[in-house]
Amino acid sequence: MSNQQHFKYSTGVVGYPIFFLMLIWIVFWLQVRFFPVIKTWGIVPETVVGLRGILLSPFIHANIEHIYHNSIPLVVLSMALFYFYRPIAWKVLLFGILLSGLITWVIGRPSNHIGASGLIYVLVSFIFFKGIFAKHFRLIALSLMIIFLYGSMIWYVFPIKDGVSWEGHLGGLVTGFVFAVIFRKAIAKPDRYVWQEPEYNEEDDPFLRHFDENGNFIENLEIEDETEIEDETEIEFENESENQLKGGNQAGNEAQNKVQQNDNTNPPNINYIYKETPKS
Repeated sequence: MSNQQHFKYSTGVVGYPIFFLMLIWIVFWLQVRFFPVIKTWGIVPETVVGLRGILLSPFIHANIEHIYHNSIPLVVLSMALFYFYRPIAWKVLLFGILLSGLITWVIGRPSNHIGASGLIYVLVSFIFFKGIFAKHFRLIALSLMIIFLYGSMIWYVFPIKDGVSWEGHLGGLVTGFVFAVIFRKAIAKPDRYVWQEPEYNEEDDPFLRHFDENGNFIENLEIEDETEIEDETEIEFENESENQLKGGNQAGNEAQNKVQQNDNTNPPNINYIYKETPKS
């Protein structure tokens, strides 16, 4: 999958986070108006009944202040997840809810842990670490932006404030880091240029051919190429002429040698006339 397909806007980038947020507010409205018992359906660590809270706790909030503080980060981070990590967005959300909730159920205090803050920590942790590991300039920029906006949240993974589920925050932080390590293939890769390939050859590069041995730029490369071709043609023509001359000389020498051999083998018939000297 190319980077253009990864960083591609769709209606789901905004639609899914808004739908998820509306669902949370509907549950809160039902809790306040009709079913106050919903508030007790959170994660109760080390109890069988408390296991249901692993799935339900992100939709349950204690009061209007609690749900308000979770709403904006949840929408912003979910949009970033669906835009930059669309192929694995649903995996991160669903498995993030399950794993962070399970960690909270294991290490949590015997209390009722509710709220979407655990999922928010999953998203913050995953987006930050994934951008660093991927080494893609857009994802790194997103990681730095997340730290700028939500970096102070790191303090709430420690028990510094009563009534805050630091176990859920810690579980979300660990879950996001684990997902950043696991999900490697379905993310955008850094752009790789031709000159970074191992089989790259500088002599075949059309741009580098505009530079001579001294680094001087040659603007009219076609004229230089035509001159080189003409010079090569002249050299080849001269070489062919020399070869033909050499071949002609060799042929002449061979013919002359054959004539001499024939003369030695078949000497010419010469009639000699002897005149007798008259006797006196």
